[in-house]
Amino acid sequence: MTLENYTVKEILRLPAKGLTGRRKIRTAVREITLENVREVLEKALTVHSLNCGEITYLWEYYKGSQDIQFKEKFVRESINNIVTVNRANEIVTFKTAYLLNEPIQYISHGGEDAVSEKVERLNELMRAEDKESKDKEIVDWMHICGVAERLILPDAENDQDGAPFCIYTLDPREAFVIYSARIGERPMAGVVLQVDEKERQYATVYTKNRVFEVTREAVREIGAVEDEEGGSYGHLLGDVPLVEYENNSARMGAFETVIPILNNINRLESDAVDSVQDFVNGFDVFQNCEIEDGDYSQLSLGGKAVKIKTVVQGMEAKVYRVASELNQSGVQQRVDDLTEAYLTICGMPNRNGGSSTSDTGQAVIFRDGWSEAESRAKDTEKLFTRSERRFLRVALNICAARKEGDCQLGLELKDIGVNFARKSLNNLQSRFQCMSEGLGNSFMHPMDVYNAFGDIFGDKTAAYRRGMAWHTEQEEKRMEALDAEIDRERVRAKERTKSEEQSPTGGDGGRRTSSTASGHPSPEEKAARRDSG
Repeated sequence: MTLENYTVKEILRLPAKGLTGRRKIRTAVREITLENVREVLEKALTVHSLNCGEITYLWEYYKGSQDIQFKEKFVRESINNIVTVNRANEIVTFKTAYLLNEPIQYISHGGEDAVSEKVERLNELMRAEDKESKDKEIVDWMHICGVAERLILPDAENDQDGAPFCIYTLDPREAFVIYSARIGERPMAGVVLQVDEKERQYATVYTKNRVFEVTREAVREIGAVEDEEGGSYGHLLGDVPLVEYENNSARMGAFETVIPILNNINRLESDAVDSVQDFVNGFDVFQNCEIEDGDYSQLSLGGKAVKIKTVVQGMEAKVYRVASELNQSGVQQRVDDLTEAYLTICGMPNRNGGSSTSDTGQAVIFRDGWSEAESRAKDTEKLFTRSERRFLRVALNICAARKEGDCQLGLELKDIGVNFARKSLNNLQSRFQCMSEGLGNSFMHPMDVYNAFGDIFGDKTAAYRRGMAWHTEQEEKRMEALDAEIDRERVRAKERTKSEEQSPTGGDGGRRTSSTASGHPSPEEKAARRDSG
């Protein structure tokens, strides 16, 4: 049902110039039923087999089985070096590591604290299912062949890991999604190709509410049970549980567009090594002279003297070597140009650096291509988020169907946002200063400030709430400290008043100063003198 008509060598030698992205599989039927599922599947497999061959080529290319492995040389065939510079692996590794710098998290869309707590519970369920590592597998497949397949199914009722669902990352050569040919192209079915214990291949087809098993002999519906009203249903997932992730709208891999450039780099590197070996193994020419049999083998060993005889008297005898050497500097210049080209096309930073000693951090980011890498990552996030929301819809339906435990979250899809917590450290000090000034401006709402500069925290909403809670807590502590200080001042004032009342000087607390003690008459003494005078 896939590639039984191809040999491995034929798959690896597919022409790279024919790769323009994986084809989207569509069907015109309004609903996939038990009666038409075989017909729909047979048409889908025709397109899938073409995609499967290309995916295999890209997968092998990523692993290092590249076009240079089939290099042919027609002159001096014995000198045929093959050098594979696996830039495809470098591109995929960088793209995946940069996009998933931090684990993907779910955040609340400005909801109440109760909603945020439920979203955090959803994150805990995803961590229990080790979704972080499975996201890495999905993104790897996206960057290798342009598409990736994820299957989510209900977990066993007695499973104690805390997650009511299981997440599987499938090989895109063994799974695909069939879309509607009508407006919207909604997913109609997910197909998983499997092999039974007798090595016979069969297909499991998941629709929105049915599951079919298709073999070469028969088609049957599995998992169908009767409901209370006498009808039947296959599953209660509410949507197709097989979700397809796309790298871009053309469904192309990260290095697919630059395969011709990568092949030329491999060719230049291989020919450069051939040139060195050709030069070392150059031909020795004996002009107008000859040597005895067996003497040349002694000469090739080194340290031997060989006697030569002139063939024609009166003519000069010569012995010299014929060898051609490639201009290595010219080859390296060409390799550097091609390297710069594929880095630019793929949106990857270069490592050339610069000669300027006055570069700022922001200047380096723009000059070396890091801003372009960030733009490409944000572009990939949009399509990833669309597929992730389809995955979340099924996950929430599974949680809602669980009757026991604390997995009934009560969340709606609109309450959840997908956050790529990729920390950007560009102009960190400047952004912190702007954020501090914004929070100190009474005409700006703190949430607006967090929306403008809060990407340094990852989850802006959570950071805003933590910040407001911390601010309220500190204000309460400050007011408590101020009230305590006021109370202590009142106690001290009462003690001073009591001390003044008990003083022998008449309750003045000793504040009156006599003329003999200070050298000057007190106000009371001055008044007494005026009265007596």
